[in-house]
Amino acid sequence: MDKISYENRYNDVFTFTKLENGDVLWEGNFKWCRFAWPNVYDRAYEAYRKDGGDMHIEEFKNAVHEYDNEKSEYTPLAKQYSKLVYSDTKKISMVDPSGGPYITEGQMLSHIIGGDEMNVIVESFEPVETGYLIKTKPHEYDPNDMSHLEDRNIIGGII
Repeated sequence: MDKISYENRYNDVFTFTKLENGDVLWEGNFKWCRFAWPNVYDRAYEAYRKDGGDMHIEEFKNAVHEYDNEKSEYTPLAKQYSKLVYSDTKKISMVDPSGGPYITEGQMLSHIIGGDEMNVIVESFEPVETGYLIKTKPHEYDPNDMSHLEDRNIIGGII
């Protein structure tokens, strides 16, 4: 099992132990900590579509939270549908102990805490007695894939 220690800005030390199944056990002091739960848009988006809306779900997820700074109020769409958005409190999507590290779903864990052995994508968190079990999935990539360099409109292209 691979293990990494991480010291945050308040000198708290957290340990990250990669388990055989690929998940990571995160242990340390979580006395002062923020959490987040993912928003669920299903009901709001369904109501929006039934009312004739044609935005794609990803665009809707932004629009349902829009605030009009000039009028100092939420947009009509946000007023109508935001009350149908709720948090899935059964799934933790972000953990941020005071002083760090801030870790959220979708991040590559090695980009936060270092260590090539932690090249996994964070999917969710489960509380355990000593901290959190970080549920992960493998980071799948082809090291020989250079297709991102083919865009010749960016500074004349690279290849």
